Amino acid sequence: MGDQHDVDEGRDGRGRVRLTPPQWLVSGLRPQNTPIPWPAVGRAGIALAAPLAVGFATDQAAYGALVSMGALSGVIGDTADAYRMRVFNIAVPQLFGAIGVTLGTLVYGDGWLAVGALTLVALVSGMISSIGAVASVSGLLLLLNAVVGAGLPMPSPWWKAPLLLSLGGLFVLLLSLLAWPLRNRVPERAAVASTYRAAADLLEAAGGTAYDAKRQAVTQSLNTAYDLVLARRTRDHGRRSPLVRLLAQLNVVIPLVEAAPAAHLRGRPLPAEIPAAVRELAAAVEEGRTGPVPDLALPEPGKPSERAVDAALRHAAVVVHKPDPDPYNVDDRLGRPAALRIRLRRGARNVLLSESSWRYGLRLALCIGLAQSLVSLVPVPRSYWVALTVTFVLKPDFGSVFSRAVLRALGTAVGLVTAAAVLSEVPRGWWDVPVMVVLAALIPAFSAKGYAFQTAAITPVILLLSDLLNHQGFHLVLPRLWDSLIGCGISLVAGYLLWPESWHTRIGDRLADAVADAAAYVEYAFASAAGDDAERVRRRRRIYRDLSVVRSEFQRALTEPPPTGARASAWWPLVVAVERIVDATTAARVRVNHGAPPPTSAEVADASRELRELAEGLRASSTLVSVHAALAGEESGVLAPLRHEISAARAIASPGGA
Repeated sequence: MGDQHDVDEGRDGRGRVRLTPPQWLVSGLRPQNTPIPWPAVGRAGIALAAPLAVGFATDQAAYGALVSMGALSGVIGDTADAYRMRVFNIAVPQLFGAIGVTLGTLVYGDGWLAVGALTLVALVSGMISSIGAVASVSGLLLLLNAVVGAGLPMPSPWWKAPLLLSLGGLFVLLLSLLAWPLRNRVPERAAVASTYRAAADLLEAAGGTAYDAKRQAVTQSLNTAYDLVLARRTRDHGRRSPLVRLLAQLNVVIPLVEAAPAAHLRGRPLPAEIPAAVRELAAAVEEGRTGPVPDLALPEPGKPSERAVDAALRHAAVVVHKPDPDPYNVDDRLGRPAALRIRLRRGARNVLLSESSWRYGLRLALCIGLAQSLVSLVPVPRSYWVALTVTFVLKPDFGSVFSRAVLRALGTAVGLVTAAAVLSEVPRGWWDVPVMVVLAALIPAFSAKGYAFQTAAITPVILLLSDLLNHQGFHLVLPRLWDSLIGCGISLVAGYLLWPESWHTRIGDRLADAVADAAAYVEYAFASAAGDDAERVRRRRRIYRDLSVVRSEFQRALTEPPPTGARASAWWPLVVAVERIVDATTAARVRVNHGAPPPTSAEVADASRELRELAEGLRASSTLVSVHAALAGEESGVLAPLRHEISAARAIASPGGA
């Protein structure tokens, strides 16, 4: 044991200091275990190489390079599965990108004017990035193209550059929509079927050690499916629409998922026939099969948890196979999204009144202002690459600023080695086309593996396209490395160290909000037996969605250096504990629904009080403090598992502080 301790402390068995990279760096350099999106790989290769071929064929290589740059922006935004969402994810950011390159072109070479314009664009870009995913990509392209327009010579008149860049993005959109007539509604149906399979995996894991991981997978799958189906429902108001059937099929997964915690508390696996039956329902959903409801050969249920699973599964089988569900009995469990004009007004209000929106916008504006001042005002040969690096590193929803700066430097170095080989060995001209096919195809493939890998893939593509505009050749490689290091340095100092909230992350506040919501959920689930069941489901789904965000925030914090990374690591068990508390509450409610005696109001009040005290303690302290939870009640009661989970959560301590 002593030798093992020495190794963990950074020493080998002989007591010598062993140099090992920090965990946050290792986690960033470890490729993620995600599948390669092969359709996106093919689209990227065609979208970036075809414009170059047309440019060479028409003796307008610079025009072809600009169209390919626009296609690169489209490839970055080509992340949605549903075809309607692809229109928003690609087309809307292209509009902002066109505005950005226009503004950049108008201030090209104008010194202080360029500094002021890009600083203002950075402020707007940072603020609108807080609205949502599409706005985030739009803000990125607004600033990215403004930086490129202010740093590279563009063809005149002023409208050519935005037009050519937009053509590239629209080309990617066209390629991504080619299969729409043949695969209409397939992404939504596949998402619902995937949720059924995730529910089957969850039921199969009930009573075992893999249950927590499967529950997280179900949460993510439900989030994705509801986002796809409900987003489309905002534009499809027909009560006989196929989406009504899909929504009904998705809604009946909820009772199955709710029954899983009760089954898990039994401590032993469910019969294999149950997950097998759910997987058969998934196949029926994916294939769009209807017809007579199959006779499910399921074991006879005995206890309330078994009756809950049996009832939920049989009801799901009826809805899945029913060709025309009652359109007036379809409940949008999370609430259908508001109309577009309402969401726009709400988003604008949040941007203008949000402290975090202004704080991020000002941080990004400061860094871009410093970078552009260095480029425009200091008589040293610097390029747009400095501000470009700042733009990518400070992207708010892509991860830790500190780790992104380090990974950006490493990824750029690897990408520059590739670019150096291409620029030195491949003659400019038609040979660029097959090279671009390969390099562009690597972008979506590598992006799925992590930020450093994405940077390594994007860097040679941008440099090759830049060379077609400024004709610097191999000589631009080494200066771009120095520019990247300068941009990373600006991001670390002006975008990280000068803003304490970026390295004293408020993970405790976010977790405290989730604990307070769990307390309210406990009260609503049991305070009134006549409570609205649909509202209870909505509350549970919102808590799980919020906990999913909290989990992402913690995973991002784990990539930070100490003290943030150490604090997140110490608090991580509490995130899991809160998820188990919500599970235990749901399991108790399900057991009551199927015949178990309900808890007393005193038991419910005690549990809620302990959770609210835990939430207040999280907000008041930067360290975890062990507290004994004084919870009374019968061990045979439905709330006994919940009391145990609350006691475990309150007993989690961080000795010495994190």
